[in-house]
Amino acid sequence: MKLIAFLLMTLLSLPSFGQEKFPDGTPIPDWFRQNDLVNIETLGKKYNITDYGVMNDRTLLQTEKIQAVIDEASQKGGGVVIIPKGTYLSGSLFFKPKTHLHLEEGAVLKGSDDISNFPIVQTRIKGQSLKYFAALINADKVDGFTLSGKGTVNGNGEHFWRSFWLRRQVIPKCTNMDELRPRLVYISHSNDVQLSGVRLINSPFWTTHLYRCNNVKLLNLHIFAPSAPVKAPSSDAVDIDVCNNVLIKNCYMSVNDDAVALKGGKGPQADKDPNNGSNTNIIIEDCTYGFCHSGLTCGSESVHNRNIILRRCKVNNASRLLWLKMCPDTPQHYEYILVEDITGNAKSFLYIKPWTQFFDLKGQKDIPMSYSNHVTMRNINFECNVFFDVQKSDQYQLTDLTFENLTIKAKDAKCDKEIISNFRWKKVNLADFVH
Repeated sequence: MKLIAFLLMTLLSLPSFGQEKFPDGTPIPDWFRQNDLVNIETLGKKYNITDYGVMNDRTLLQTEKIQAVIDEASQKGGGVVIIPKGTYLSGSLFFKPKTHLHLEEGAVLKGSDDISNFPIVQTRIKGQSLKYFAALINADKVDGFTLSGKGTVNGNGEHFWRSFWLRRQVIPKCTNMDELRPRLVYISHSNDVQLSGVRLINSPFWTTHLYRCNNVKLLNLHIFAPSAPVKAPSSDAVDIDVCNNVLIKNCYMSVNDDAVALKGGKGPQADKDPNNGSNTNIIIEDCTYGFCHSGLTCGSESVHNRNIILRRCKVNNASRLLWLKMCPDTPQHYEYILVEDITGNAKSFLYIKPWTQFFDLKGQKDIPMSYSNHVTMRNINFECNVFFDVQKSDQYQLTDLTFENLTIKAKDAKCDKEIISNFRWKKVNLADFVH
């Protein structure tokens, strides 16, 4: 009886995880706390690529041979494609249902720097569904897909980065739609996906792009693209595009653009396009950030984001902590966003301004109205240049912002509370500082 009583007392003293809730008050499912790493022994037969004529050669393009291994695994009912220690050069690879990718320690899957090795496919880019170059790793309609291991996927992007900046010298308004280049990982129309352990580095373009996926976990990833000496343009660490239930946990992210960007559509009729939609139930937790344009960005190609949590993260040298891109050519609604238990530094703590890059009303005269509401930032110890980097605008309405238990050192600690309707302010300690 004493043992039973002790066990009951122990259980009662544990945190009540079942009470955890999203910002809108709905319970956070247990799925977000069940984070065992994939065991490849449970995924079927292993297909070591070197058993099928693929050579450890960083200069020899072997796309066809690696793809043949993926295809054979699919034809035989599925399994795990194993990349062993060594470096293997490839263009676009396309994974099929019940196939998986595992990179052993010391393994490098290296992307070709020749754009012709990435076929043009119908895909999703910049909030639009169109033809563009495929990624290095592609998985479309591959439920249960896993990318795992201790190896590296190296996008080998420097050639593409240099080409982009050279073109910018000739065409100052050159965009990603002008200087086309491949992403590193693109997963679409897939459920129950896990990416874990690997290093995802040097992507020519976006690093990890998820489109119309449900129940995706990114665990213990190291995502990097340089900001110097050659900047890696638009090398977002993770782009979440019309997805539900996404967990990013224990990851390191340092890239020359946004670390986590929520997308979903662009243009004055974006909310009516069936290819577009909302991002809901997104949690980013226990992550470490190096240089990036922002820790969390809503936009710029985004129509609706709801129940977004960024928590228990360390941020160093970001340009912004939270960035709400308000695009005057797109109807947007960002709601129920929670940023809590953050330490570190950035140039701006909260950044909300009109974002007019690539502005296009597509012939429509009226600018659509956008909204942001129920945003909470709490339990944060932070240093920044600008605390409240927020601009008033007739194109959007900002309501229900809460600052609570903040300890902030800022060069510019001013805050115009009149910009926000129903601005709650509790235990906010602001101090000026000089770097």
